Amino acid sequence: MPTKPLDRLMFAQGSLCFFCRQPLPKAEASVEHLLASANGGSNNDENCVACCKSVNALLGSMSLKEKFQVVLNQKGQFKCPNGTGSIKAVAQPKLTPKAPAAAKSKEDQLALVVANLKQRGNSKPRTLKTLTSTIASLFPKGLSEAELTVLVQQLQSRGKVVVSEKTITYAL
Repeated sequence: MPTKPLDRLMFAQGSLCFFCRQPLPKAEASVEHLLASANGGSNNDENCVACCKSVNALLGSMSLKEKFQVVLNQKGQFKCPNGTGSIKAVAQPKLTPKAPAAAKSKEDQLALVVANLKQRGNSKPRTLKTLTSTIASLFPKGLSEAELTVLVQQLQSRGKVVVSEKTITYAL
């Protein structure tokens, strides 16, 4: 597990902003304390989320009640202040990242998977089961088991991953 708080949060959240659920490049990411440090909040992962810097700046040291109010004022849609998107505020407990519309061809799917794995840095999946699950999460409309297998085989045949026994090594 990554040791830096931002890396851990990004990994746990699938590299998505906690609030708007849009892809979150690490360069645009920051740690938001749900209960602000200025208000006595701790630095543990239960009190922290990764979000875009614009949301962090917006929420700042607001109280937890004020932060809830900001979300509730969106009337069912959370609109990111940086303009990258919005989602329904009343959502399923675990949302999956949206694949770009362009990721329809097998080459596009493979490129999306490789880009996501590169973005994960040291937080890449280390087992075949976790890799398969990670790939599946990139495609919310779903992939069949056969399609998942083909993507993993393409990663192997192009030398991007090496699967040995139960572990995976990367050459991205």
